[in-house]
Amino acid sequence: MKPKMIVKICVDIVMTIALLFLMTYELVGQAVHEWLGIGMFVLFVTHHILNRKWSGNFLKGHYTPLRIWRTLLVVLVLLCMAGSMVSGVILSRHALSFLPISSGCSFARNLHMVSAYWGFVWMSLHLGLHWSMMMAIARKAFPKGSAARTWALRILAVAIAVYGAYVFVKRDIAGYMFLRIQFVFFDFEEPLIFFLLDYAAAMGLFVFAGHYFAELLKRRSRKRKRASIIL
Repeated sequence: MKPKMIVKICVDIVMTIALLFLMTYELVGQAVHEWLGIGMFVLFVTHHILNRKWSGNFLKGHYTPLRIWRTLLVVLVLLCMAGSMVSGVILSRHALSFLPISSGCSFARNLHMVSAYWGFVWMSLHLGLHWSMMMAIARKAFPKGSAARTWALRILAVAIAVYGAYVFVKRDIAGYMFLRIQFVFFDFEEPLIFFLLDYAAAMGLFVFAGHYFAELLKRRSRKRKRASIIL
């Protein structure tokens, strides 16, 4: 594997972990949350620099349904990241407390919540687009597979997605996404690891959905190509 690809994968892994910890907010403390947010912004910029070739080809070539979906997710993630950063700067009371900002906190709080929770969903779906590549890397690393292991991993993926759907409802993530709830509820007696595992499962739900939706779009594109060749 090329060094640049290794760096890309490492950046994406760290971003995924940072995203999970950013969702903990009060459980890790406001100061830690703010520094994590700044770190996430740096990683996000680094990610786009490493993938600048994709950005350079944005207006080139033919747009298939899969490419449209991928591009839409990138734009949505970018908007959520911008919303999180702008609102985070306004709300900062630790890392950026030296900035002379004293108004707009109410609007910024709502923007931060919407950006954070929608961003969590869009980023997880975006991760699902690249899950095939991650599985290909895993197959190269562990070439001696078996049908039993393949089915065991598939069953595990389904189990995680099902539990992720349960978490989505239990944690009322949709309530935060649509501002039905103005403030995020945290149970400070809950161990941090349980919270992280729940949100990892919710992320798994959208990774699962993103992966199989991308596979569906790929199959439809292949069928159209075959049909056009026959005609």
